[in-house]
Amino acid sequence: MARYLNQPTLAANFLAPVRTTYDVIGSSIDGGRNGVGEDQSIEMSGGGIVSATYEDCKIREKEQYEYINWLGARLNGGFRFINVPIITDWFGPFPIIGRLPTPIVSGIPHSDGSYFDDGSGYSQATVWGTVTEDATLNSGTLKMRVYGLSRPLRWSDWFSIYHATAKGWRAYRYWDVLASSLGFDAELGMDYQDYTLALAPPLREAVAMGTRIEFARPRFVAKFRQDFTLPSVVEAFFVTQQTIQFSEAF
Repeated sequence: MARYLNQPTLAANFLAPVRTTYDVIGSSIDGGRNGVGEDQSIEMSGGGIVSATYEDCKIREKEQYEYINWLGARLNGGFRFINVPIITDWFGPFPIIGRLPTPIVSGIPHSDGSYFDDGSGYSQATVWGTVTEDATLNSGTLKMRVYGLSRPLRWSDWFSIYHATAKGWRAYRYWDVLASSLGFDAELGMDYQDYTLALAPPLREAVAMGTRIEFARPRFVAKFRQDFTLPSVVEAFFVTQQTIQFSEAF
């Protein structure tokens, strides 16, 4: 049985991709023709497969070459997995700090104002949510409470859920906002917004009320696409660009 839990996470920033592409493919099948001869599409019950491409990763440092070699050794063949981040930093619902959207803040000290021995502090997401009502496997809707939003959830955003029973990290996006309302959490001292969202793809595993939802660097457990391998490449002047293709692990 495939193991989707406790997988390592791809070092997205370390790979320095020039472009990243994310999509959900295979969401429908041909349903034949209707009475007037038009093609019809039928939605797949699983809602398609999340895919990602990291294009033209700039590989120039020795450790980057080592890392690429490790990715090929681990993932070639498509039977081992890794968590792949979806880089939504620029367009996600994150606050602007220092003139830039900020999905994660770092350098947070201990309660006494001190830091770790190396001078670093804690980090935390600026926007996160929790599930507010149990939802079943393959549910196409989800109710959530979201904190820290710089704008309402409106057209669509990626987010992820860690399914701790079996499926591990899975990424979703919504295609419709069915309901929304505002509120205030007195315990946290924060405003929140409640949403009912229509999902694509549907839930990969049932979720319970209180399950955390991540908007900062959402991720999904993935493998190499079936027709893809990652070779070790060395070019003149020791600078190369490599493209890496992933698809959701099943």
